[in-house]
Amino acid sequence: MRMPRAIALLACTAALAATTAACSGATKPPAAGGGPNVKVSPLSPPAQGPLDSFTWSLYAEPYTLDYALAYDYPPNTVLANVCEQLLRVTPDMKIVPGLAVKWSQPDPRTLVYTLRPGVKFHDGTTLTADDVVASLQRQMDPKTGSPWGSSFKTVDSIEKTGPLEVTIRLGKADVLFHELMAASPGTVVSAASLKKEGKDYGTPKGGLNCTGPYALDTWAQGDSITLKKNAAYWDKTLAPKSEKVKFTFVEDAAARSNALLSGAADGGYLVPSSSFAQLRSSKKGTLLFGPNTAAADLAVLDFHGPLGNLKVRQALSMALDRKNIIKAAAGGVGVPAKAPAARGAWALAPEKTAELYDTLPEPVYDVEAAKKLVQEAHATGRTITIVTSSLAPEISVVANAVQDAGRRIGLDVKLKPVSPDAYSSIFVDPDAREGLDLVITNGYDNTPDPLEFYQYLRTGDFGNYGRWSNAEYDVAFDRANSEPDPAKRAELTAKLQKIAMDELPIIPVYEAPFTVFLGKRITGAPTGIAQLYFPWAATIGASQR
Repeated sequence: MRMPRAIALLACTAALAATTAACSGATKPPAAGGGPNVKVSPLSPPAQGPLDSFTWSLYAEPYTLDYALAYDYPPNTVLANVCEQLLRVTPDMKIVPGLAVKWSQPDPRTLVYTLRPGVKFHDGTTLTADDVVASLQRQMDPKTGSPWGSSFKTVDSIEKTGPLEVTIRLGKADVLFHELMAASPGTVVSAASLKKEGKDYGTPKGGLNCTGPYALDTWAQGDSITLKKNAAYWDKTLAPKSEKVKFTFVEDAAARSNALLSGAADGGYLVPSSSFAQLRSSKKGTLLFGPNTAAADLAVLDFHGPLGNLKVRQALSMALDRKNIIKAAAGGVGVPAKAPAARGAWALAPEKTAELYDTLPEPVYDVEAAKKLVQEAHATGRTITIVTSSLAPEISVVANAVQDAGRRIGLDVKLKPVSPDAYSSIFVDPDAREGLDLVITNGYDNTPDPLEFYQYLRTGDFGNYGRWSNAEYDVAFDRANSEPDPAKRAELTAKLQKIAMDELPIIPVYEAPFTVFLGKRITGAPTGIAQLYFPWAATIGASQR
């Protein structure tokens, strides 16, 4: 689950799904919140030829390129092409081998990863088990300050047990830990480079020595980041089609859309929803929609105020006009969210999605019933403060909608505007939440397992912003997280989903597909949220031979 910074059916076998080309015949993915008139597909048309370079638009400059601190779209969008993980999430939302060619689990508390032989870092040195141990242990070191540190809380030891073998021993069974080896927690970098770069690692002053299809060329702070092709990349099926990739940073939504339309940028993910109509009607390129694991939610930050009463939380949810919110905040592309974790997060066991998510009732919109609940809670006239920011247009849209909903049912909803940096701080600094009752979040899974989202509601978890606690929930989570079978685990996750919907520590608002715009000269990009960890730039090439 992440801060909102402007914020697929499994068709291929594990052996084949490691490449985009192998999955090009994948069956139609689930709608993933796209709505009835939106086609959602994991891939754009394949590239037809090579490129000298292309330019990619980011809505913000990465605050770091340190894999252990990368906890947001801009840094991960760049790093996905430079550094790699033990496992890999594919565009059609499968978890497959990455730098680990295979793995085994001798018992529920032991994981053994066998590394690919002959993999080279960008400086030409060879990947070994020592690099994996150093990379993963660094995530656990409090001095690193990694937001991923909580992912390692069950880890007792990480040891080299062979030149190309790493054994991880857990204090208790932890299915999510293994799955997150396909995301930032599983990133492997050169141990020697970590030691050499020191405090400059991941900054514009430092270097990155990884194994991906692209290497860091330059980072001109405040202007751009340029990657260069790694000719010695180990995965020949993902050999880069472009010699260079240049990332530019454009925070203003209108300016970013203009850059896409003018050709100043060849493409970009997370397209501003306010520009959907203009981009879709343009002949300058194509707006595509892909699989997404994200939902826009309202996270309760204070359970000691009015929202500590379940009836008030229920009332606020019932008073939200989600369909109009979608029109204003998501360009009309999306659907009301039925639960805190989006439909697209249920991709690991797709045969269970219809049974466990699609059968959930649609959110109720009943202002009069909501008003009665507020009265029953003796909360009429009570004040609720929701934070808002210019960070992204949809934040103010949702905040204003919540204020209007509160007014209709007798609540006094105050808007507290804060700077973009202050808004982001709410998700990492408990002190920044003082005096706030609600925050708009963009909760997404890094992996296609909905259990990943629901870990953030455990008692004491880093992502449990309001410090909600439910003993029944905690027990149910541990049971689900010890179940290795994805289908059975999905059924156990559905129990967590039910508790969350009954108690509403998070109020679901809407979900929408992932977006990407491709200018006329390029094609081949994965379209979905897997771009955070899949080397998406390697598949982009010329649209014509």
